[in-house]
Amino acid sequence: MQQVIKILVVGCGNMGASHAKAYHDLDGFQIVGLVARGESKSKLNEQLGGNYKLFESYEDALQETKPDAVCIATYPDTHKAYAIKAFQAGAHVFIEKPLAEDVISAQEVVDAAVKYDKKLVVGYILRYHPSWVKFIEIAKTMGKPLVMRMNLNQQSHGYMWDVHKNLMASLSPIVDCGVHYIDVMCQMVGAKPLYVSAIGARLTDEIPAWNYNYGQLQLHFEDGSVGWYEAGWGPMVSQNAFFVKDVFGPKGAVSIVANKASDEGKSDSVASHTQTESLRVHYADLDSANEFTKVDEWVNLSDEPDHQELCNREQLFFQQAIVDNLDLSDSMEDAVNSLRIALACDEAVKTRRMIKL
Repeated sequence: MQQVIKILVVGCGNMGASHAKAYHDLDGFQIVGLVARGESKSKLNEQLGGNYKLFESYEDALQETKPDAVCIATYPDTHKAYAIKAFQAGAHVFIEKPLAEDVISAQEVVDAAVKYDKKLVVGYILRYHPSWVKFIEIAKTMGKPLVMRMNLNQQSHGYMWDVHKNLMASLSPIVDCGVHYIDVMCQMVGAKPLYVSAIGARLTDEIPAWNYNYGQLQLHFEDGSVGWYEAGWGPMVSQNAFFVKDVFGPKGAVSIVANKASDEGKSDSVASHTQTESLRVHYADLDSANEFTKVDEWVNLSDEPDHQELCNREQLFFQQAIVDNLDLSDSMEDAVNSLRIALACDEAVKTRRMIKL
């Protein structure tokens, strides 16, 4: 008989709603409550067509529902406290990235998972995308050092501008989104990052004076590899700035080439952020006249999950981790490490100096 995991969903915005839909649709999960301070929980409950219990207070929900697991999809300033309370209550935790606001808090969450012998899965959604897995796999064949170029700028407006402003009350775009791409670059290189540098600009008075809504970080690795990632949020961001996912080394290059994902007006669409559509592989081999000996190859993978399917796959992994008692030590360490690097980049922006890791 299949084990049914009773799960409490905390935070009913974009990602919380997607994860809740996964729990609603997948076998092996039972939602025992939806928690949010505003109206989002009621709207989500209606969308799911379920009669799920609704809560304003996380603590009350935790005590009343006694869940086997908790999904935390709130703003990062609540992550540490909510996760540790879940572990203390005997629940496993799926938590959206970034793991916490700072490295010490992130490590405390990991330590609590170990102390209470519970599973902790962090929402690094690209790890479940077959095209990104292939992208990383091909990048590893391009020799060393690697040059990695990535961005996710968003011309946000309407609801998404409100979301981004709320996020920027606690962290910058290069921390919130950057942990994904730092994680990807670390997987590609497999070498120790030595130091970081970064730039940033505050382009609006609608965010805190200490924060910035455009940033670019640069990573320097022990093997000579380098990488940059940039993220900008706001109505002033250009549409042309949206999409670069590109890696090259001595042997050639591999790039994600978006088609419809980079269409006009889609840069702040969460669904478009994980679309790959095709990979272009370029080989650097030359003949005696310095002409290329191989034509570029196009890799079009048949398994191209949409955003909801990726969330489903994340939750299936979370389920497997609980049921099969998987060792998550490496992934937890990776989550802390990518946050540590992202926060060092944030420090580099604010101090205008290079930071040694």
